[in-house]
Amino acid sequence: MALKLGVIGIGTIGQEHIHRCNNILQDVKIVAVSDINVEVAHNVLNRLKIDAKVYQNSNHMINSPEVDAILVTSSDSTHEQFVLNAISIGKSVFCEKPLAMNAEGCLKIINTEMEKGKRLVQVGFMRQYDPGYCALKKVITDGKIGKPLILHCAHRNENVDKNYTTEAVITNTLIHELDILRWLIEDNYKTVQVIFPRTTSNSHANLRDPQIFLLETQKGIRIDVEIFVNCSYGYDIQCEVVGEDGIARLPEPSTVQMRKNNLLSTMLFTHWKDRFIDAYNIELQSFINGVKNEYLTGPSAWDGFAASIAADACLKAQNSGDIEIIKTLPCPIFYN
Repeated sequence: MALKLGVIGIGTIGQEHIHRCNNILQDVKIVAVSDINVEVAHNVLNRLKIDAKVYQNSNHMINSPEVDAILVTSSDSTHEQFVLNAISIGKSVFCEKPLAMNAEGCLKIINTEMEKGKRLVQVGFMRQYDPGYCALKKVITDGKIGKPLILHCAHRNENVDKNYTTEAVITNTLIHELDILRWLIEDNYKTVQVIFPRTTSNSHANLRDPQIFLLETQKGIRIDVEIFVNCSYGYDIQCEVVGEDGIARLPEPSTVQMRKNNLLSTMLFTHWKDRFIDAYNIELQSFINGVKNEYLTGPSAWDGFAASIAADACLKAQNSGDIEIIKTLPCPIFYN
């Protein structure tokens, strides 16, 4: 029997997830959506040819007995409360990153979930499902390059809109690196410093771009992450792990190499939804299967919390210019 899913938020990622649930994934049906703009929601459903009920009040949809589980793809600042409302009545919820706007908000979700006695939350850290990152992790786990010593990483977007701010570099973009690198090397962060190079002329008044984040882990691994969200040339994710015995790099996505007009070229992606399309499909199918089997295995509320602890320290470091401490906590047995 198909899982009856309700979707909160009909923006770009919400529409992408609705499309994949309706056309690609198995054992799921979109039965309801909610959005503050009801007319837009109806238009989206008509365009996608989906018969689902539209709610203006998201909490009414969460409480509907016709909805088995919730997918939160609304604006970042609304995530915490919608997740809390869903798990408080025992409904499973898939929440796009960030889980909450700070670690304190994530901790509220963790405490509520633990009171329920079972995992109800999966966070949309899709890179844990990306074939490239999985292959890179296997190289590290198998010890093929020895113990990791240094990581060099970059997250580049072609451009961002005028609403994107200096702080959003952390809460909206770096948050992915903060999760995936912790998962990749199985280590927690210890300190962070933020460096601002010369700002690109393609930025705007409320955004310092690019930024460089210098992280140290508990085991002494050093990480540098370049975030450049107006790089102009495309969407580009890079990760290189320097080990004691060798170096391993995140593989480039599979694209066709061409020889034409005296040039040897390989096409680059221009959007995250294309670069990580396989990962998005796999992660959401994992959530669907987990809810149906009553056993979620994807990125947990604790993963969202760990990333937010680091993000809070990064925000502090943006303002202070100092090396800031990242205070990690031991993971409860509940999440192991």
